[in-house]
Amino acid sequence: MDPIGSIGVAKDSTFAMLLEAQRRGHRLHYVLPGGLSMAGGAAQALAAPLKVRDDALDWFELGTASQRRLGDGDVVLMRTDPPVDADYVHDTQILDVARMAGANVVNDPRGLRDLNEKLAALLFPQCCPPTLVSRDAAALKAFVAEHGQAVLKPLDGMGGRSIFRAAAGESNLNVILETLTDGGRHLAMAQRYLPEITEGDKRILLIDGVPVDYCLARIPQGDEFRGNLAAGGRGEGRPLTDRDRWIAAEVGPEMVKRGMRFVGLDVIGDWLTEVNVTSPTCIRELDAEFGLNIAGLLFDAIEHGAPGAPA
Repeated sequence: MDPIGSIGVAKDSTFAMLLEAQRRGHRLHYVLPGGLSMAGGAAQALAAPLKVRDDALDWFELGTASQRRLGDGDVVLMRTDPPVDADYVHDTQILDVARMAGANVVNDPRGLRDLNEKLAALLFPQCCPPTLVSRDAAALKAFVAEHGQAVLKPLDGMGGRSIFRAAAGESNLNVILETLTDGGRHLAMAQRYLPEITEGDKRILLIDGVPVDYCLARIPQGDEFRGNLAAGGRGEGRPLTDRDRWIAAEVGPEMVKRGMRFVGLDVIGDWLTEVNVTSPTCIRELDAEFGLNIAGLLFDAIEHGAPGAPA
């Protein structure tokens, strides 16, 4: 996970998982940032025994860190935030060794490497708004012209960072595209602007492909068009619509196939825009609003075993 000393416990989904695991009697070990390594052909982690408590002023206690091999009998929650850069990829490769030694890695490190959170949505074109991914500024500019307005974003961002809303003919469009593609060196995504964003960017959580019954709509505030909570959006819980459930049913089986046990779908209006597999959030907000225990559902699934496998 990201450094435990700097999380906001009231909103941190990884912390919700830690509380639930401890409540069930699992022993917790906190892998220090950068603590994965290999020795003698085995995956190992510099990890400290961990205790947690739901106290915003004093929420964790760490023991003495030591090296431990990762393998049979371990559940490893891979929850660090993007970007999925070279260091992240190398960590997933080490966790693959742990998986082959018997560790239950959630989510599967192979899927974490394969499923870019922007591009993964495009595996389900029937669910997505018109979208173009390209390095070609002229092609991206033509897409904006075709649709009148578009949202432009890099493929490796999170939390709403470096996302632009652009209209056809606006004077800043060239520099936006130049910045996002780094002069044609990097891919960027353009999606038709969805005015339904004013009603919220919905986060739908899937556990083994099955949606939680409520989503968190992240509603833009003030003069901001982004709904991300990190960009100041306001969270509002809602029951899933029939369209939300249809999207979940389209996406869920493929996520199960790829070992993606905890997934967050981003849906604006009727359209899927992202498939989040690295560190989906919103557990704490939905639990508080609807009296749920989403981490409990996840651990029920983890303790039962992978879908289709013996318990």
